[in-house]
Parts: sequence; structure tokens; C-alpha cells
Amino acid sequence: MKFAFALVASLAIVGAAQAQDHGGHGGHAGHEASAAAVEGIGVVRAIDAKKASITINHEPIKALNWPQMTMPFKVSDPAVLANVKVGAKVRFTLKDKKITAIRPF
Repeated sequence: MKFAFALVASLAIVGAAQAQDHGGHGGHAGHEASAAAVEGIGVVRAIDAKKASITINHEPIKALNWPQMTMPFKVSDPAVLANVKVGAKVRFTLKDKKITAIRPF
């Protein structure tokens, strides 16, 4: 009986922790779609090559049910940032919450 109670309590704690992990997109549906490659369009606001990240003010991304917003993204490979400049309008490919490609819009 004690084992069953401990198991149920453990599962409840794990489930609650997972429910709170929104990957930085709290309140936005569409997390399950992030495993597939999705395209977005936006304007580059900041680039941090040391952290392999880029901040983009992106248009709504319907495939993920995300509204227009400005947010940082990790890149899958720092080389993706090589030819990108702050202020440029870009089209980007997002897979598993990371940008895998960026090209001029």
C-alpha cells in the first residue's frame, strides 16, 4: 500500500513539473508541432554569437499558434549567424525550438 501511494505521489509531482515547462512560450499552444520544421518571418533585433542565439521580432507563426512577438532563439549551428545582421528582415526555419536556417526575406 505504501508503495502504491509513493508511486502515485511521484507521478503527480512529475506531471505537475512537466505541465509547467512551456519552453519560454507560456500560454501558447502548438508545442507538439515544434518537432516538425516550421518557417517564420521576422526582423533581427540582436545577435549573440558567443551564446549561439539570435533575437527576432517574428510575425505570427500559425503552425505553432504563436502570436507576433520578439524572442530569443538558439541556433543549431553558430555558422547560421554568419551572414545575418541586426535590422535585417529574414525567413527562418525552426526545428525543435532551434533555428536551423536563416535567409534574407
